[in-house]
Parts: sequence; C-alpha cells; structure tokens
Amino acid sequence: MDINNENIKENPKALLPLLVFLGLFLVTGLILLNRGVENPFYQFPMPIAVSIGVVFAFILFDGSIEEKMNTFLAGMGEKNILTMCTIYLLAGAFSSVSKAMGGVDSVVNLGMSLIPIQYLAIGLFLITAFISISTGTSMGTLAAVVPIAIGLTEKTGMSLAFVMAIVIGGAMFGDNLSIISDTTIAATTTQNVEMKDKFRINIYIAVPAAVLTIILLFFFSGNPEVIEGARYNYSLLKVIPYLFVLIFAIAGMNVFAVLTSGIFLSGIIGFFSGELTLLSITKEAYAGFTSMQNVFLVSLITGGLAYMILKEGGIQYLVNTIEKRVGGKKSGEVGISALVALTDAAIANNTVSIIINGPIAKKISNRFKIDPRKIASLLDIFACIMQGALPYGAQILMVMGLTQGAVGPIDIIPLLWYQMLLAIFGIISIYIPFADGYINKNPWDFEQDQVAA
Repeated sequence: MDINNENIKENPKALLPLLVFLGLFLVTGLILLNRGVENPFYQFPMPIAVSIGVVFAFILFDGSIEEKMNTFLAGMGEKNILTMCTIYLLAGAFSSVSKAMGGVDSVVNLGMSLIPIQYLAIGLFLITAFISISTGTSMGTLAAVVPIAIGLTEKTGMSLAFVMAIVIGGAMFGDNLSIISDTTIAATTTQNVEMKDKFRINIYIAVPAAVLTIILLFFFSGNPEVIEGARYNYSLLKVIPYLFVLIFAIAGMNVFAVLTSGIFLSGIIGFFSGELTLLSITKEAYAGFTSMQNVFLVSLITGGLAYMILKEGGIQYLVNTIEKRVGGKKSGEVGISALVALTDAAIANNTVSIIINGPIAKKISNRFKIDPRKIASLLDIFACIMQGALPYGAQILMVMGLTQGAVGPIDIIPLLWYQMLLAIFGIISIYIPFADGYINKNPWDFEQDQVAA
C-alpha cells in the first residue's frame, strides 16, 4: 500500500465513509447503553458497520464501479493486511489448543500455589500479566483469572473492586506486550516492523509502569487473611508451550514458525496427557480460527476501506492537518497517540483503532522521520490504555458480568493504577526518550523503508 505518494491531494470529504462507520457503531452503542442493553457496544457487528462505510465510499467517491472495486480489493489484498490476518488465525489456533489441553488452568494454578498470602495482590497482577503476555488475549486472561480472583476476595476480605482493577491492569500489560496479541500484530504490520523490535522498545515503557504499580500494591493492598485449605493442581509440562512461544518470539524466530510450532507442541502435550485426541486437536485449532472471525473480517474490510480513503486523499488531509499543528517528532508522536486513543474511545476496540490509524501513523512517521518501531509501540500502548479503562469496553464489561454486577465502572476505573501509570510513562517517553536506547543503537533506514513500501 503506497502511503508515501506525494501526488495524492488532500480531500477531507474522503474521510466521510470512515466517520459513517465510526458514527454508526458509536451512536448505536450509546442508544443501546441508554436502554440498558447488555454489552451495548458489541450488539452491532463491527464487520457490518465497516461494510456500510465501504458502501458509502462506493457511492461518494468518483470513478467507475470497477475502478473502485479494484482499489478496494487492492487494499484488502495488501501484504501487511494478509500477513496480519494469517497471524490472527495462527494465534487463535494456538490459544484454543493450549487452553483445551489445560495450559491456562495450569498457569493460573501454578501462580496461585506460589503466592505468599501477604503478596496476594502483587501475585494476581503478575499472574494475569504472564497469562496475557503468553496467550495474547486480555479477554481470555480475564475469563480464566476473574472467577478465581472473586473466590479469593471472598476468602481474604480484599475489596472486590480493587482486585478486579488489579487483574484488568495485569491483563492489559500482557495484551500490550504479547508477541501474539492482535494489537501487537496490527501495530507491527501496519508500520512494517519486526515484533521483537517493537517489544524491546515497548518493554522500556511498560515495565516501569508495572514496577511502580507493584510498589503501590505492596503498600496499599492491606492485610489479606490466610486462605485455609486452598489447593491448586497444575502441570509444569502444560506451561511449556506458553514459555516456548514467549521465549522464541522474543528471540526473533519467525512468528509464523513460532505459532505453528506452539500449536503442534500444545497438541502433542494434550495428546499424550490424554486431554486431546488427534481429531479434537484439529477441531480446537479450527475453533481458534473461527474465534478470530470478527477481527479477521474487520481487518480485511477496513484494509480495503483505508486504501480507498488513502487514494481519495483522506489520509493525506489528516497528515497535513497534523503537520500544520505540530512542529516535529515529539508533537507527531503526541498526535499519533491521541488519534489512536480517541478512535478507541469511539469504537471500543483497540485492534481496529490501530488498523484504522496505522496508515496515518506510517505517513507521519516517514514525514517527520519518526522511527516506526517507536510508532508501533505508541499505537499499541495508547490503544490499550484507553481500551482497558473504557466503562463500555469489553474488559470492564466482562468483569461486571463475571461479578454479576457487584462492581461497576465507577468502582473500578479510579483503581486502574497500571493504565494511569502507563499513560504517564508513555507521555514521558515522548518528551524524554528514555526508551529509545535500542533505536539509537539500531537506527531506522527510512530510504530503504520507502523503497519497500
């Protein structure tokens, strides 16, 4: 996708199809929220909302139907979009097979069995962070940990809202950093950077926020009571696939090879442990594929719509507008961070927010010579910050559902210390580039990047 074509003239009207898509999704969600509908922002299927935006683009933009269809299909078939979608499928299959063979339960129970009672709050944060970074899904992590965390609050007297804020923070820590997270996949592919490079920069921003969160938990988590008779069964063997994926992905092994190997490793362990059969392994892998259906379709269709908007000058208009309001790298990074956060606030989906803003961020990156590895990190960070703190976001809604309404957004949001600290460190990293050591040692070749694009 040629996002560097200087011959494209800016055209603010070209953004209307995108606004139609976002407006439909947001307005519908607000109406349903007002009516008290459960999970209001997830009732209108996002692939349909973005498809309506595409139809509007076909009506609004000049040219023949055939020309517009060719543009749309070129966007859908763009290399980064197809790479992203393929990784989604493999990540879904790994998550599904690993969970079916008992991997998630083993990771949770292993952590719970090792936590001293006085460090229960810290332990919960670390467990959810590890599971999320290993599985790549904050939602799957919350589904696994929240029921156990609820039980722990009942036995220790800890505040339910406080504990739920802890696990949401840990889940978003892993979601932001995980090599197989859909947000990482989207951020790195849209900026055409390696996952390991984004991780190495991202970790310098996320870890200080996590460490300070742990320090605060140490001093303000109270004195939980002793849990009597608690036993947690786990298998170290079933933890291996998660460690394998995490270690080899960070080491720089090809992500397709990492995920495919992880799927086979989980399948083999599940087969010999008696949890899975050869047939059930294939079914679980396919179930993982289908679990990614929504984000797969949204990514594919949004890729086509984004390319249509790009060719009509919509993205050029945004870039020029930001360029007029900013004066260099720092303000460009601030603009990108604000754009992705605001988009997520509108659609309550951090992955799609990154996909929508990816081409814009890439254009700004090249214009101001901002390292795209830093841009990928900022996209992921600020999308996850907003997503993890939205009162109508999937994470808080899931916690509300699992606690049967015992806690609400007003109870949880003020206690989301990790998200607040991550935002602070993210902003500081723009003005005081403490996370740019890797970038300085390995400068980005912008000329070669533009040739590749």
